[in-house]
Amino acid sequence: MFKKILIANRGEIACRVIKTARRMGIATVAVYSDADRSALHVQMADEAVHIGPSPANQSYIVIDRILDAVRQTGAEAVHPGYGFLSENPKFAEALKAEGVAFIGPPVRAIEAMGDKITSKKIAAEAGVSTVPGHMGLIEDADEAIRISGQIGYPVMLKASAGGGGKGMRIAWDESEVREGFQASKNEAAASFGDDRMFIEKFVTQPRHIEIQILCDQHGNGVYLGERECSIQRRNQKVIEEAPSPFLDPETRRAMGEQSLALAHAVGYASAGTVEFIVDGDRNFYFLEMNTRLQVEHPVTELITGVDLVEQMIRVADGQKLPITQEDVRLNGWAIESRLYAEDPYRGFLPSIGRLTRYRPPEEVAGETLSVRNDTGVFEGGEISMFYDPMIAKLCTWGPDRASAIQGMRDALDGFEVEGIGHNLPFLSAVMDHPKFVAGDITTAFIAEEYPDGFHGVDLPTDHLKRIAAACAAMHRVAEIRRTRVSGRMDNHERKVGADWVVTFGGAGGDTRFEVTIEADRHGADVTIGDEVLRVESDWTPGKKLARVSVGGEVVVMKVGKISGGFRIRTRGADLIVHVRTPRQAELAALMPEKTPPDTSKLLLCPMPGLVVRIDVAEGDEVHEGQALAVVEAMKMENILRAEKKGKVSKVNAGAGDSLAVDDVILEFE
Repeated sequence: MFKKILIANRGEIACRVIKTARRMGIATVAVYSDADRSALHVQMADEAVHIGPSPANQSYIVIDRILDAVRQTGAEAVHPGYGFLSENPKFAEALKAEGVAFIGPPVRAIEAMGDKITSKKIAAEAGVSTVPGHMGLIEDADEAIRISGQIGYPVMLKASAGGGGKGMRIAWDESEVREGFQASKNEAAASFGDDRMFIEKFVTQPRHIEIQILCDQHGNGVYLGERECSIQRRNQKVIEEAPSPFLDPETRRAMGEQSLALAHAVGYASAGTVEFIVDGDRNFYFLEMNTRLQVEHPVTELITGVDLVEQMIRVADGQKLPITQEDVRLNGWAIESRLYAEDPYRGFLPSIGRLTRYRPPEEVAGETLSVRNDTGVFEGGEISMFYDPMIAKLCTWGPDRASAIQGMRDALDGFEVEGIGHNLPFLSAVMDHPKFVAGDITTAFIAEEYPDGFHGVDLPTDHLKRIAAACAAMHRVAEIRRTRVSGRMDNHERKVGADWVVTFGGAGGDTRFEVTIEADRHGADVTIGDEVLRVESDWTPGKKLARVSVGGEVVVMKVGKISGGFRIRTRGADLIVHVRTPRQAELAALMPEKTPPDTSKLLLCPMPGLVVRIDVAEGDEVHEGQALAVVEAMKMENILRAEKKGKVSKVNAGAGDSLAVDDVILEFE
């Protein structure tokens, strides 16, 4: 067995590999760029080597820099994680030339499956069902338009060397092909150093379901069930689960056997994933094979008990698989939510900055619930603009799907993140969405259910009533503390009244509850209308997280103090809750609402990023939907468009400028 391995990656996947290597008694080497000098994976590893400047194309994907780190440390093997060099055959060849093991598949398999065009041809020859498309490379936008017309719209523009949603666009007409083709090529070149493109038919209302395989160097292979990855945004997976709520045993077996047939056809050895698109009749079509560990691998580990990283290391060491297909059992249900540094209230645009608070829920491994959090960050750490915006992967396991979902709801509510925009509210909203709960999902779920973007959650009245009761009781506790601190009365109960008005929303309150509190030593009975709710909690003023039992049901809330109440975040809702005396509530209702500043004549930068280009000049007339500027952030190009007709009066930024959120790019008359 290897004594020392180097992880040619960063962030949560580097931390994940280090954990398994440590358990196996293997020393680890981390590599890091300037931006990652204090990163968690650097702190966790036994050794760490600096490999260059912050941009990935000057550090993490420079093969010579990784090889230098291998030579310096005497590492016997390299785990590439995912992304970066994980599917680069030249990297695997370079390691082989150095006499260093690559913890991944053979070069031939990487070459065959890493090129999506070649992989589809091999898949078809191996008897794997494939989706219609153009198998040749596309030279320019004109050729892309011609081929798209032959295939029939909609089409998917895809980078041949792509992955992780980079270099991918759906085009519904000629104009979208022309515009998206060049943007996809640019993203592919920046992310993979390879801008080759191809086109395939986009199947509407599809499910994205993938099969996890594991093969050794002795011709043995197993498939470890499937993962449902249909909750996607911009072709980037957001929520995954295993198994799929859609597949039946026959389809699972057919997909698994075809996946192994493809693996054997290319002499595959290591962990790998075969991705399929599945229609409503359970017809499935091969999309691609990822010759690496997938981001969402933890859900498979939770339902099978197989540590995929450990098996990758053992396979690279020449060992045989310890299990056969008959040994594979799918136990329970697992769900993964990807926590991204993306602001859902600003169109999911990237957010960077310092994590002023980062408190994930406690990890547990029980018979009825498991909670796992794979992360590469820590409180006080920096979220950089140079890399993928993922903060963590939160996973829950339960005996069945319903319990796994409930576990995820509670875990998301208890996950504290401050300092940056993040998608926790959106993840919570999905867990409560009727279609998700029913398993009625496709890759169009987000686009169809949130067509105008995510603007928060409107909680049902019963849930608001429980929050109102909890906040009233919490406010009473805070008021008692204030009277004790003041020292003006020995009998503090005389200073804290029993009647309160709880409002949600603006100054007057969009939703209002009149409550009466009768407290005792263990909690309080809160009367709202004709209903009495028993409230019990150990919350004390200043605590950022409250777990409150209201009427026998636990409500988990993130709590922020505001004047006269709280900012409450729970179940995807972000609420301003005021708790006032009846007289205070009466006066507050008379206060005017503060109106936000008018920015309708400004184009503001929606995220921190680099200006790629400005597409208009001063004096230009623009129309609705016209591209105005392109801003790159976290390896993705974002096209900013005009929301209405207008005339450009001033251009405040140019190509190459680094902008912060809300910096003014253009002004209009």
